[in-house]
Amino acid sequence: MVRDSAIIAYRNLVTILRVPTLLVTATIQPLMFVFLFAYIFGASMGGGQYREFLLAGIFTQTVAFNAAFTTVGLANDLQKGIIDRMRTLPMSRMAVLMGRTLSDTVVNVLALAVMVACGYLVGWRINGSIADAALAFALLLFFAFAMSWVGALTGLVSPNVEVAQSAGLIWMFPLTFISSAFVSAETLPGPLRTVAEWNPITAVSAAGRKLFVNDSPPTFGTPHGWPADHCVEYALLCSVVILAVAAPLALLQYRKVASH
Repeated sequence: MVRDSAIIAYRNLVTILRVPTLLVTATIQPLMFVFLFAYIFGASMGGGQYREFLLAGIFTQTVAFNAAFTTVGLANDLQKGIIDRMRTLPMSRMAVLMGRTLSDTVVNVLALAVMVACGYLVGWRINGSIADAALAFALLLFFAFAMSWVGALTGLVSPNVEVAQSAGLIWMFPLTFISSAFVSAETLPGPLRTVAEWNPITAVSAAGRKLFVNDSPPTFGTPHGWPADHCVEYALLCSVVILAVAAPLALLQYRKVASH
């Protein structure tokens, strides 16, 4: 399975090298969000300190949105019959999904590298230790890997690529914006604040800010509650739960579509 997964991952990465426009969503879109929030909205939300607060949220949003690579990639392979061809080969069924999610994790490494460079340009800094920063990036990549399996499941249940493109984003936008990725969850009203406090996007964003030692602007309220007090542990727990649920379901759905 390991060897087969590596071959599939290599195949997917070669595809990206031959069609580099596939990286536009992973690199250009996050940069647009950075400049939009940092300079258009950021001036009224804390200036430079808000930009430090913002970047961890942008990192999390970027790796979550990049699950669309997995969604569209698998839907495209299904539509073109590539999955059927792979089914006829003496290879592990898990390898098709594992290779796709691993290759998209590599894409997320590249996206994060671009985002870090952009962050330094707008004034964001890693104020904590190297070990804490490494842990923050590891949490982000593990979350990205878990979300890729959600993307795999979405792609496998989608009847075509067009539906997959829409289905991969319809639920992602509200999940991202009802969180503390861009604002403090304390500023949200009633039920939305509760959703934001327990949102995995909030957990990963808060863990990043804690490990990077990026403080919130003075006008933002201080988050309270178990998810906020244990954001690193909760971020890890969220990723584990997402992976534990999405991976078996994706594999089950793959077996169904591959048997048709």
